Amino acid sequence: MCLDAGATKTSPKGDFWYTILHMKLYRFSPIKNEDELQQAIEHIHFESYRLCKTSFGEYLPNSGNIGIFCHYMDEYEYLTKVREKLTESSDNLNQKYFKLHNPIVIPAKGDVPETTYVFLYIRQPDPYRHHVGDLDFYLPEDEYFELKKEMENGKEVPGARLFPSPRLEMIEMLDPDCDVLAYVSTAKMADIVKTTKSQA
Repeated sequence: MCLDAGATKTSPKGDFWYTILHMKLYRFSPIKNEDELQQAIEHIHFESYRLCKTSFGEYLPNSGNIGIFCHYMDEYEYLTKVREKLTESSDNLNQKYFKLHNPIVIPAKGDVPETTYVFLYIRQPDPYRHHVGDLDFYLPEDEYFELKKEMENGKEVPGARLFPSPRLEMIEMLDPDCDVLAYVSTAKMADIVKTTKSQA
């Protein structure tokens, strides 16, 4: 939750209730143009890398896909049209991520490496998801399943948990003070997610 730029101590009526009534529920939503979409993508990118470093002490390989979570139906309809312009079409009715005509490249910043995103996902509004969006990292299959087994046996990984649904083989990275989610799975699972719709 963030404060609307217009709701300050100098706002008309400048009191507590005026401020509360003018607070935005979401950092970016509703996204209204492609510049705001780019800002949301960059926010998801850098926050996800922060989550990854917190949980694993290093940056894991990036799967190259990024998802935007909508919070309003008109926002979803608008961003779906933008996505149709920016990505290749597909006859797969279960398609989740769509391949971008021109990959999104986010330059290196600090110790966060340059990253290229090849797939984009626009998620329908979900009243239980306040997040801006998510992305996936991956581990070699043997390392992933070794880590999963250790977590099942009680190993605590800061800011990470086994994904609560057995439908998807993933470890979720989250922070209650962060409006972004990140996941780690195997490279194979990351590819499956790109072509399969999910309610996760």
